[in-house]
Amino acid sequence: MHSERSRDTTELSREELVRYSRHILLPQVGVDGQRRLKESRVLLVGAGGLGSPVALYLAAAGVGTLGLVDFDSVDLSNLQRQILHGSAAVGSSKVDSARDRLRDINPNVSLEAYDTRFASSNALKIARGYDLIVDGTDNFATRYLVNDTSVLLGIPNIYGSVYRFEGQVSVFGAPDGPCYRCLFREPPPPDLVPSCAESGVLGVVPGLVGTIQATEALKILLGLGGALVGRLLTIDVMTMAFRTIEIRRDPECPACGTREITELIDYEEFCRGAATAQDARRGVTEIQPSQLAQRLKGGEQLEIIDVREPYEWQINHIPGARLVPLERIAAEIPRLDKRRETILYCKVGARSIYAAQHLADAGVAEVRNLAGGILRWIDEVDPTMPRY
Repeated sequence: MHSERSRDTTELSREELVRYSRHILLPQVGVDGQRRLKESRVLLVGAGGLGSPVALYLAAAGVGTLGLVDFDSVDLSNLQRQILHGSAAVGSSKVDSARDRLRDINPNVSLEAYDTRFASSNALKIARGYDLIVDGTDNFATRYLVNDTSVLLGIPNIYGSVYRFEGQVSVFGAPDGPCYRCLFREPPPPDLVPSCAESGVLGVVPGLVGTIQATEALKILLGLGGALVGRLLTIDVMTMAFRTIEIRRDPECPACGTREITELIDYEEFCRGAATAQDARRGVTEIQPSQLAQRLKGGEQLEIIDVREPYEWQINHIPGARLVPLERIAAEIPRLDKRRETILYCKVGARSIYAAQHLADAGVAEVRNLAGGILRWIDEVDPTMPRY
């Protein structure tokens, strides 16, 4: 770790009074609020697409200490969205590039740079002593690690994620609020949500999501407004639709509910524990959205099961379907008519493959998986449905 120790955080210098004057003019912030920012410590896990706007805006706002964790190097393909880095930084470490840029933005900010992978072996040591964690990661293993670190240390975690033209933001691990495991108890299949490298992302989307994450961080540090605790903000830039969905703390959550999780685990292995979709695909046939639509139009009585989470069901669902989240699919088997054709779907068709395989193994005679999930249903059958 490379650190630049913070300076005296008791008073604001004359230069700082000028630098932050537009903040200080706000009666909700004032000099006291700006001092509070100067005394704050925020850990940013990831200095990429999400981390770039978060780091830039928190540094510019005068957050006293920023911790930056990233083990990667700047690649030319990053520059389309990772605005913290420039062409001259290609090939250099992201934390070094970020530190140079942030020093220029605001030399008053103390930077603690960790040029290492955020892992079970070091996460608690790195995160201890910070007021907030901002999750700028792009993979499920680190996302669960950040969440569990947040809960174990009692530090709120500002979550963000992006996919193509869509994004999500929430605040997890706050007192009396839910955590990421309340929303997704178990990791999805490894290929459920491809990375930016696999699926692409519109460059401004992580900029938008990261800016909202930075906004939530400043609100929490200043005690302003209502943070996204117990709410998931979803963004679709194609329609410029912003939706807020309520999420509740799960009393059975192993992290923040029952507190079964008392130490960090091997998160790579945890996410690998869900067998790949390719393995689960054995013995399950697919049905195309257009075929299902035609059969429903013809009046066929089909058992259609949506295996997504309740918040996803609130956004959209196929008419005639019923909700059985993936984690409850085993308990649903005794209630099924095993002679009746059953069709399962999720968002993109991966979670439902697992559920379909489970039903097939249990003796349900005809099981089909909806190819491409509800997103393909929207594309090919009902484009009036909201995407997320």
